[in-house]
Amino acid sequence: MKKLLLSAVLVSAIAFTSCRDEKKAEEVEDTIENAAEATSDAVENAAEDTEEAAKDGFEATGKAIDEAVEETKEAGESVKDAVKEATDDDN
Repeated sequence: MKKLLLSAVLVSAIAFTSCRDEKKAEEVEDTIENAAEATSDAVENAAEDTEEAAKDGFEATGKAIDEAVEETKEAGESVKDAVKEATDDDN
């Protein structure tokens, strides 16, 4: 009877431990999957933010170039006018 009772306790302990290990394994697996999804989402968000920043940077650079060209034209016209006035006064 003692052997039967000890065997039953041993089998129950093994079964309980086995179930607990499976639950822990499932929890670990879920945690890993969640971490992988979060990492993937973070990488995608960072890529989108970088793309937007690059587009904004290109647009700002284009505007700055356009303004610089316009200012250069205006400066050239001012120099032309100044030269014209200087040469008109000498005559």
